[in-house]
Amino acid sequence: MKLRPFSDHPRGVFVSIDGPSGAGKSTIVRHLEQMLVATGEAVHVTAEPSKGAIGGLCRELTETTKGYALACLYAADRYHHVDEEIRPHLEAGRTVISDRYIPSGLVMQRFDGIDPTFLWQINAAADRPDLAVILEADAEVIAERLHDRGAHNRFQLSPGSSHAEVHFYRQATERLIQAGFDVLRVDCNQRAPEQVARVIRDRLTSFFAQPASTS
Repeated sequence: MKLRPFSDHPRGVFVSIDGPSGAGKSTIVRHLEQMLVATGEAVHVTAEPSKGAIGGLCRELTETTKGYALACLYAADRYHHVDEEIRPHLEAGRTVISDRYIPSGLVMQRFDGIDPTFLWQINAAADRPDLAVILEADAEVIAERLHDRGAHNRFQLSPGSSHAEVHFYRQATERLIQAGFDVLRVDCNQRAPEQVARVIRDRLTSFFAQPASTS
Protein backbone atom coordinates (compact mmCIF):
# COMPACT_ATOMS: atom_id res chain seq x y z
CA MET A 1 0.00 0.00 0.00
CA LYS A 2 1.37 3.42 -0.93
CA LEU A 3 0.99 5.85 1.93
CA ARG A 4 -0.15 9.35 1.12
CA PRO A 5 2.47 12.11 1.43
CA PHE A 6 2.51 13.75 4.84
CA SER A 7 1.80 17.09 3.19
CA ASP A 8 -1.76 15.97 2.43
CA HIS A 9 -2.38 17.36 5.91
CA PRO A 10 -3.58 20.97 5.85
CA ARG A 11 -0.61 21.98 7.98
CA GLY A 12 2.90 20.64 7.62
CA VAL A 13 4.80 18.57 10.16
CA PHE A 14 7.50 19.99 12.42
CA VAL A 15 10.32 17.66 13.48
CA SER A 16 13.25 18.73 15.64
CA ILE A 17 16.42 16.67 15.94
CA ASP A 18 18.74 17.23 18.89
CA GLY A 19 21.44 15.35 20.72
CA PRO A 20 25.00 15.59 22.00
CA SER A 21 27.69 17.02 19.76
CA GLY A 22 29.13 14.19 17.71
CA ALA A 23 25.89 12.20 17.59
CA GLY A 24 25.67 12.80 13.83
CA LYS A 25 22.69 15.17 13.68
CA SER A 26 23.51 16.87 10.40
CA THR A 27 24.20 13.60 8.58
CA ILE A 28 21.02 12.03 9.97
CA VAL A 29 18.98 15.08 8.93
CA ARG A 30 20.35 14.80 5.40
CA HIS A 31 19.45 11.11 5.16
CA LEU A 32 15.97 11.78 6.60
CA GLU A 33 15.34 14.54 4.09
CA GLN A 34 16.30 12.25 1.21
CA MET A 35 14.04 9.47 2.49
CA LEU A 36 11.03 11.76 2.87
CA VAL A 37 11.55 13.42 -0.51
CA ALA A 38 11.66 9.94 -2.06
CA THR A 39 8.12 9.36 -0.74
CA GLY A 40 6.88 12.55 -2.42
CA GLU A 41 6.99 14.70 0.67
CA ALA A 42 7.80 18.42 0.43
CA VAL A 43 10.59 19.00 2.94
CA HIS A 44 12.27 22.11 4.30
CA VAL A 45 15.47 21.63 6.30
CA THR A 46 16.66 24.30 8.68
CA ALA A 47 18.98 24.61 11.67
CA GLU A 48 19.77 26.63 14.76
CA PRO A 49 21.37 29.05 15.07
CA SER A 50 19.21 30.17 12.17
CA LYS A 51 20.37 31.90 9.00
CA GLY A 52 18.64 35.08 10.13
CA ALA A 53 20.28 38.18 11.57
CA ILE A 54 19.95 37.02 15.18
CA GLY A 55 21.30 33.60 14.29
CA GLY A 56 24.31 35.32 12.75
CA LEU A 57 24.91 37.11 16.04
CA CYS A 58 24.70 33.79 17.89
CA ARG A 59 27.41 32.28 15.72
CA GLU A 60 29.54 35.42 15.98
CA LEU A 61 29.26 35.78 19.76
CA THR A 62 29.19 32.19 21.05
CA GLU A 63 32.92 32.13 21.69
CA THR A 64 33.06 35.47 23.50
CA THR A 65 29.66 35.91 25.17
CA LYS A 66 28.53 33.75 28.09
CA GLY A 67 25.77 33.18 30.57
CA TYR A 68 22.38 34.83 30.54
CA ALA A 69 23.20 37.14 27.64
CA LEU A 70 24.01 34.25 25.30
CA ALA A 71 21.07 32.15 26.54
CA CYS A 72 18.66 35.02 25.83
CA LEU A 73 20.24 35.64 22.43
CA TYR A 74 19.72 32.01 21.42
CA ALA A 75 16.13 32.11 22.68
CA ALA A 76 15.51 35.31 20.67
CA ASP A 77 16.85 33.59 17.57
CA ARG A 78 14.51 30.65 18.21
CA TYR A 79 11.40 32.85 18.34
CA HIS A 80 12.51 34.78 15.25
CA HIS A 81 13.27 31.48 13.49
CA VAL A 82 9.74 30.23 14.22
CA ASP A 83 8.10 33.44 13.02
CA GLU A 84 10.14 33.99 9.88
CA GLU A 85 10.92 30.50 8.63
CA ILE A 86 9.34 27.55 10.43
CA ARG A 87 5.70 28.66 10.55
CA PRO A 88 5.55 29.86 6.91
CA HIS A 89 6.82 26.50 5.64
CA LEU A 90 4.44 24.59 7.91
CA GLU A 91 1.53 26.69 6.71
CA ALA A 92 2.53 25.79 3.15
CA GLY A 93 2.12 22.12 4.07
CA ARG A 94 5.80 21.19 4.16
CA THR A 95 7.58 18.92 6.62
CA VAL A 96 10.08 21.09 8.48
CA ILE A 97 13.16 19.42 9.96
CA SER A 98 15.24 21.52 12.33
CA ASP A 99 18.79 20.52 13.22
CA ARG A 100 18.67 21.67 16.87
CA TYR A 101 15.73 23.35 18.58
CA ILE A 102 14.33 23.67 22.12
CA PRO A 103 16.18 20.64 23.57
CA SER A 104 19.54 22.17 22.64
CA GLY A 105 18.35 25.42 24.21
CA LEU A 106 17.87 23.53 27.48
CA VAL A 107 21.37 22.05 27.32
CA MET A 108 24.14 24.16 25.83
CA GLN A 109 23.94 27.20 28.14
CA ARG A 110 24.15 24.89 31.13
CA PHE A 111 27.87 24.74 30.37
CA ASP A 112 27.89 28.38 31.49
CA GLY A 113 26.12 27.45 34.71
CA ILE A 114 22.67 28.75 33.77
CA ASP A 115 19.80 27.40 35.88
CA PRO A 116 17.78 24.85 33.83
CA THR A 117 14.55 26.38 35.16
CA PHE A 118 15.51 29.74 33.65
CA LEU A 119 16.33 28.05 30.32
CA TRP A 120 12.93 26.34 30.35
CA GLN A 121 11.14 29.60 31.06
CA ILE A 122 12.75 31.59 28.25
CA ASN A 123 12.00 28.82 25.73
CA ALA A 124 8.53 27.90 27.01
CA ALA A 125 6.57 29.99 24.49
CA ALA A 126 8.32 28.59 21.40
CA ASP A 127 6.15 26.40 19.15
CA ARG A 128 6.33 22.74 20.09
CA PRO A 129 7.52 20.36 17.39
CA ASP A 130 5.12 17.61 16.38
CA LEU A 131 7.97 15.20 17.08
CA ALA A 132 11.08 15.96 19.13
CA VAL A 133 13.80 13.47 18.24
CA ILE A 134 16.58 13.04 20.80
CA LEU A 135 19.68 11.21 19.60
CA GLU A 136 21.34 9.27 22.40
CA ALA A 137 24.85 7.82 22.66
CA ASP A 138 27.24 6.88 25.44
CA ALA A 139 29.58 9.64 26.56
CA GLU A 140 32.62 7.53 25.62
CA VAL A 141 31.33 7.13 22.05
CA ILE A 142 30.66 10.87 21.77
CA ALA A 143 34.09 11.76 23.19
CA GLU A 144 35.82 9.51 20.65
CA ARG A 145 33.90 11.06 17.75
CA LEU A 146 34.67 14.59 18.94
CA HIS A 147 38.35 13.68 19.26
CA ASP A 148 38.36 12.39 15.69
CA ARG A 149 36.62 15.42 14.17
CA GLY A 150 37.78 18.20 16.49
CA ALA A 151 35.78 20.67 18.60
CA HIS A 152 33.36 23.04 16.87
CA ASN A 153 32.86 25.48 19.77
CA ARG A 154 34.12 26.37 23.23
CA PHE A 155 31.59 24.12 24.98
CA GLN A 156 33.23 21.06 23.45
CA LEU A 157 36.62 22.13 24.84
CA SER A 158 35.46 21.86 28.45
CA PRO A 159 36.98 18.94 30.40
CA GLY A 160 34.49 16.08 30.49
CA SER A 161 32.18 17.94 28.09
CA SER A 162 30.82 14.73 26.53
CA HIS A 163 29.77 13.27 29.88
CA ALA A 164 28.23 16.58 30.94
CA GLU A 165 26.33 17.03 27.67
CA VAL A 166 24.93 13.50 27.74
CA HIS A 167 23.79 14.10 31.33
CA PHE A 168 22.22 17.47 30.45
CA TYR A 169 20.35 15.93 27.51
CA ARG A 170 18.94 13.17 29.70
CA GLN A 171 17.60 15.76 32.13
CA ALA A 172 16.22 17.91 29.31
CA THR A 173 14.52 14.89 27.73
CA GLU A 174 12.78 14.02 30.98
CA ARG A 175 11.62 17.63 31.29
CA LEU A 176 10.19 17.56 27.76
CA ILE A 177 8.37 14.29 28.38
CA GLN A 178 6.91 15.60 31.63
CA ALA A 179 5.69 18.70 29.74
CA GLY A 180 3.85 16.52 27.21
CA PHE A 181 6.20 16.74 24.22
CA ASP A 182 6.03 13.83 21.77
CA VAL A 183 9.61 12.59 22.16
CA LEU A 184 11.37 9.90 20.14
CA ARG A 185 14.63 8.73 21.70
CA VAL A 186 16.98 6.94 19.29
CA ASP A 187 20.11 5.07 20.38
CA CYS A 188 22.98 6.00 18.04
CA ASN A 189 25.74 3.92 19.61
CA GLN A 190 25.71 1.10 17.06
CA ARG A 191 23.43 2.47 14.32
CA ALA A 192 24.74 4.08 11.15
CA PRO A 193 23.24 7.52 10.34
CA GLU A 194 20.97 6.12 7.61
CA GLN A 195 19.63 3.52 10.06
CA VAL A 196 18.81 6.25 12.57
CA ALA A 197 17.10 8.27 9.83
CA ARG A 198 15.06 5.19 8.91
CA VAL A 199 13.84 4.85 12.52
CA ILE A 200 12.66 8.46 12.47
CA ARG A 201 11.04 8.07 9.05
CA ASP A 202 9.18 4.95 10.21
CA ARG A 203 7.84 6.81 13.23
CA LEU A 204 6.61 9.63 11.02
CA THR A 205 5.10 7.23 8.49
CA SER A 206 3.20 5.41 11.21
CA PHE A 207 2.05 8.65 12.84
CA PHE A 208 0.86 10.35 9.67
CA ALA A 209 -0.81 7.29 8.21
CA GLN A 210 -3.64 8.27 10.59
CA PRO A 211 -6.45 10.44 9.15
CA ALA A 212 -5.74 14.15 9.28
CA SER A 213 -7.52 16.10 11.98
CA THR A 214 -10.29 18.41 10.83
CA SER A 215 -10.13 20.55 13.93
